[in-house]
Amino acid sequence: MEWVETTAETTELAKGLALDQLGVAEEDAEFEVLDEPKQGLFGRTRGEARVRARVRPNSVRGKSERRDKGAKRGPKKDGDAKGGRREKSTSTRPKREATPRAPRPDMPPVDPATVSAAATTFLEGMLQAAGLTGSVTVQQSGDDIDINVTGEGVSVFVGTKGATLMAVQDLTRVVSQRRLGDHDTHLRVDVASYREKRREALSRFALKVAHDVVESGQPRVLEPMNSADRKIVHDTLADVEGIATRSQGQDPHRRVVVALADESSPEA
Repeated sequence: MEWVETTAETTELAKGLALDQLGVAEEDAEFEVLDEPKQGLFGRTRGEARVRARVRPNSVRGKSERRDKGAKRGPKKDGDAKGGRREKSTSTRPKREATPRAPRPDMPPVDPATVSAAATTFLEGMLQAAGLTGSVTVQQSGDDIDINVTGEGVSVFVGTKGATLMAVQDLTRVVSQRRLGDHDTHLRVDVASYREKRREALSRFALKVAHDVVESGQPRVLEPMNSADRKIVHDTLADVEGIATRSQGQDPHRRVVVALADESSPEA
């Protein structure tokens, strides 16, 4: 089974995302923690957790291994039994065959309205636990579910560059999609329309950078961004004539490079 790699604010969230991709329970998966968040000042954390996981392989011992183990014991000799020790019966016991693991039954698809309701209940509880007054609105179109949390003081759930918002979205997906066994819906959480505001600001910034690159002829390497922000930059500049973009580096330090089209080449 191939490995999958995920990143999140905490190791547990990264493991949960990996389990969502693999579609198995935690006891059926094997994890490797590649990076862990670093503890910063005032209890804040820096960086993201990076985890890779795969479905745990069945560890059945091969025939050659069993033959090697039997050879080390040496051949048995007749007459080794002493005194009144009873000789072993020559009858052979029937070999116990390994029982194959029963396949997981195909679960019926989960109604997107059920997923929306579970996510809404969780987010309303989050507001109540934080002592905030706000509202949770849902826009649903087929399997796409967009949820926006509004109210006074809710920006505390956005965090620096949306880091806290990403964690809130991951938790919401765990308690709604994963708990219900849903693998079809696309759930997105926004707080105080931060994502739309961030998209507009990043789009304006990307267009300005592209203009500077055309004027100077020199490529620009932007600051590290998460995957959502990088996608906004790529999408914004996709149709700008003479400009090409690519990503370089590894999360959480992965960056977008904006360059002239004839100087940019995709990263391997």
